[in-house]
Amino acid sequence: MKTTGNTILITGGGSGIGRALAEAFHKAGNEVIIAGRRQGALDEVVAANPGMHAAVLDIEDAAAIAAFAKDLTARFPALDAVIHNAGIMRTEKLIEGGLDTAEHTIATNLLGPIRLNDALLPHLLARPQASIITVSSGLAFLPLAATPTYSATKAAIHAYTMALRHQLKSTNVEVLELAPPYVQTELMGEQQASDPRAMPLAEFIDEVMAIIAQGPANGEILVERVKPLRNAEASGDYHGYFTKFNDAMAH
Repeated sequence: MKTTGNTILITGGGSGIGRALAEAFHKAGNEVIIAGRRQGALDEVVAANPGMHAAVLDIEDAAAIAAFAKDLTARFPALDAVIHNAGIMRTEKLIEGGLDTAEHTIATNLLGPIRLNDALLPHLLARPQASIITVSSGLAFLPLAATPTYSATKAAIHAYTMALRHQLKSTNVEVLELAPPYVQTELMGEQQASDPRAMPLAEFIDEVMAIIAQGPANGEILVERVKPLRNAEASGDYHGYFTKFNDAMAH
């Protein structure tokens, strides 16, 4: 993916990694459209970045996604890149039962990107060159026990991305996967934004943009901080690493 001259849609662009990516691509000379549920958050980002665009999208609503894609491609016919970043991350105590968190997480993190990708793919295939970036997580490769459904959706996004890349390998659409580590955002609350165990957001974005510019190996955008999670299965002590990681994150 080239780092400038694109017309990029970034979902979940009102805060956190989505906003930071939007601002980085905007600064690099791309036309950027951010999407999210909260109009106020989108307006704040656009006000701080003149020339950026915004559109409200409820990523859980299948009908809304179809209408959004139709309107977006009409408004921005040069659209040639999408970053599927929207997501939620909530803790679950499975022993207590209840499916509300799991169902919302699956609808947002897994069905949302799949539905939006299905709606936008015909347009992207018609462009001379296009890019799709999914956002999984280091937890796709080593789950966090406190967030079982989140971890499961990110593992599913990784599998979906690999299959999508293989199916599109002879087309003009490049498929990349961004797998963040634990980053200082408010994804799980205000405390995460200052957690010293998490990677500073600006540092993460700088490394991501450099990897994209260089060309990610095997289609995976992996900062150094996420590689222990990505490579845990190959470490020879996956179960030990899983226990050590989850014990550390529980405190």
